[in-house]
Amino acid sequence: MTSHPTPDIPTDHALAMPAHVDHAHLVVQDLPVVSAWYQKIMGLKPLETGANGETLGVGGRPLLTLTTKGNAARAPRNAPGLFHNAFLVPNREELGRWLAHAAHNDVRLQGASDHLVSEAIYLADPEGNGIEVYRDRPRTEWTFQPDGTVGMDTLPLNLQALYDEAPKDAWGGMADGTAIGHIHLQVSNIPEADAFFRDVLGLGLMARYPGASFFGSGKYHHHVAANIWNSRNAPKREDQMTGLSDYTIQFREPLELAAAVAKLDALEIPVKRSGDAHTLVDPWGIGLKLVA
Repeated sequence: MTSHPTPDIPTDHALAMPAHVDHAHLVVQDLPVVSAWYQKIMGLKPLETGANGETLGVGGRPLLTLTTKGNAARAPRNAPGLFHNAFLVPNREELGRWLAHAAHNDVRLQGASDHLVSEAIYLADPEGNGIEVYRDRPRTEWTFQPDGTVGMDTLPLNLQALYDEAPKDAWGGMADGTAIGHIHLQVSNIPEADAFFRDVLGLGLMARYPGASFFGSGKYHHHVAANIWNSRNAPKREDQMTGLSDYTIQFREPLELAAAVAKLDALEIPVKRSGDAHTLVDPWGIGLKLVA
């Protein structure tokens, strides 16, 4: 699947960095129900439909592929895999517009946080896959520490104020420019995650919480996060599970991709090459596609 660049993307945007998350693929049990929900509640549009799945996106950009397997078992809550897919909207007004839409459709939210670098709202799809909808604050408002990490916190977000400020016009779906800004994973242990995302894939360690690390490219607060809050020491993910099958990281520079692949080869992690895509299974059984 090809990536579709977003026109007029700001130079400090998540997608403008040397590497970014491009696309996620979920295995679901009830494809029609889940797809209809993502279209109605998340405002995604169908882009491609096949025999056992479909790809949804915004403004022609593929963001989420949903497929179904007849024998897929519901993943246990402690299995490695998805903590949430994070949909980055262009600005605070669009975050408020989506919140108003969610409120008018009686969507049950799981939480809302001010992370200093961003404002985020949390929920889950009908099969329990986690979702974050967020907007970034301007980088001029971020605080970087001397070691290069960025100041993040989890403070309450005033949803009433966000709702009150939002336009209440008809909802036409997510605004063009909406992207998967980051993906947050459940893994089995943090040192292994640091070794994989920082040392092998070359992402910067941007922040640590108890039981979680946040990795970003180009000083972005995070493109990938990994936590052990539900999944400490869990065994690898099994093939026939619902939830996150795989996701894609796109590198701007082919040399950076080549360096990551060389490190994977050195660790004897099998990588399949097909055209410009390199596919592998990470240490926790989650599929990963690397493209330039």
